[in-house]
Amino acid sequence: MASTRQVVIVGGGAAGFFAAIACAEADPTAKVTLLEATANPLAKVRVSGGGRCNVTHACFETRELVKRYPRGGRELLGAFHRWQPRDTVEWFAARGVELKTESDGRMFPVTDDSATIADCLLQAAKNAGVEVRTTCGVRAVTGRPPRGECQLSVDIPRETLAPFFSLTLTDGGTLGCDRLLLATGGGRGSAGLTIAQSLGHTIEPPVPSLFTFHIDDPRVVGISGVTVTDVVTTVPGTKLRETGPLLVTHWGMSGPAILKLSAWGARELAARNYEFTLGVNFAPGHTRESLLKELGAVRISNPKKQLGTWCPIGLPARLWEKLLEAAKLSPTAVWTGVSNEALGVLVSQVTAAEFRVVGKSMNKEEFVTCGGVRLSEVDFKTMESRICPGLHFAGEVLDIDGVTGGFNFQAAWTTGFLAGAAMAGSTCQP
Repeated sequence: MASTRQVVIVGGGAAGFFAAIACAEADPTAKVTLLEATANPLAKVRVSGGGRCNVTHACFETRELVKRYPRGGRELLGAFHRWQPRDTVEWFAARGVELKTESDGRMFPVTDDSATIADCLLQAAKNAGVEVRTTCGVRAVTGRPPRGECQLSVDIPRETLAPFFSLTLTDGGTLGCDRLLLATGGGRGSAGLTIAQSLGHTIEPPVPSLFTFHIDDPRVVGISGVTVTDVVTTVPGTKLRETGPLLVTHWGMSGPAILKLSAWGARELAARNYEFTLGVNFAPGHTRESLLKELGAVRISNPKKQLGTWCPIGLPARLWEKLLEAAKLSPTAVWTGVSNEALGVLVSQVTAAEFRVVGKSMNKEEFVTCGGVRLSEVDFKTMESRICPGLHFAGEVLDIDGVTGGFNFQAAWTTGFLAGAAMAGSTCQP
């Protein structure tokens, strides 16, 4: 049967491939073309999760799931009722890829190799008949008038209609389609944002999310690699507060407690030009008063022990020594020699340490943005534009971003699947 539906997906990442596959599988007669501007489709999939690909998160209750999205959670609630992590796990399992759940809920392929996910998507696209064109970007798109200015008769057969969209490609060619999906990501250089704006959409300014903090402080110099399993991080003067593991790096701090803080504070921290004070409680089970009481008891029960040879609250030895030095206490001093004043300074270093942040870095090779196509302009049942009929969106080109842990990929799978099904003329019911 000849193809009657012309569908073009712009962007060869997770969302774009998932949408292309969903569309082609739902309507085998459709002509589905995926355009990727670079020579390497699914590049972000391959580098994510340290090369293991954190596919999704074992959070199967939708109301809990949406709490992991600083932006887009409300809109994703209905979408997750239609396609959520359980569906993602089953989709990959049906194509021979088993996922495993780690202790923190992150889900990876059992191979611990992101190539397993990339190869699965490439093969599924090939099996479904998707045409993948690499090194082929889009310079411009012209489309039909905005909704309300031109209404097509439902009596006109689709196959008799001229393409709704005309794409000017970077290789000099042109391409027409009656359904167009933008899945180009959300960075400032995203062609998808430029195209969306040209077709009438509002763009929320993109700023980085999920980034690490630059800190030049004696307390973190020389202890790169030290991990504290549980801390509380804050930005004094704001409502920002997160918990979780913290990692000391050679440039400052990272780890979930930092990355989550950067996600929820993406716009506020950008407005401060990434220069602000970071508060850290290295002993979140304690207040200043409770820790002062505990260390006072330690001083009585272990008078001859050296401070540097034993940390009574379980902090890593190298960090503990740095905090002792910051409190002007020698690691070779014994507990009985610690004055009440010195003990108070040490307790402040543990429960209310403050660090000056002077910049940011990406989280490894990953890059997530806050910002993109305004969500009120998109129908989240179909991911179709409310402004330009036939135009759909998926992934980070939307003003959606999640915290670390597989949540950004899940948003890509969900929005990609719903868009793909809708472009095929199908629907995905809750």
